[in-house]
Amino acid sequence: MADMEKDYNPDIVTLSDDDGKEYTFEVIDAIESDEGRYLAMLPVFDDPQKMLEDSGELVIVKVGEENGEEYFYEIEDDDEYEFVADTFIERLQDFFEIAEQE
Repeated sequence: MADMEKDYNPDIVTLSDDDGKEYTFEVIDAIESDEGRYLAMLPVFDDPQKMLEDSGELVIVKVGEENGEEYFYEIEDDDEYEFVADTFIERLQDFFEIAEQE
């Protein structure tokens, strides 16, 4: 009998801030629109205590490309961010408990 379970292979991304500090995230969803490609990510922690202390908020970034290299940056336009965040929330609310923010 064949094993029907799928192996879980998360898409892990490590990002560095301006000070060189690295943060690790798991990509949980991606969307593409006329405006570009976006990723919704959650922080990954080695220390279970830090995971419990985390807010659990989605981190949403826009994907860009320069000289064949992919890079991620913050969405600075509020309307664009709201549209993308709402789209991710709609797509993910069946899988995650997502609290609506006012």
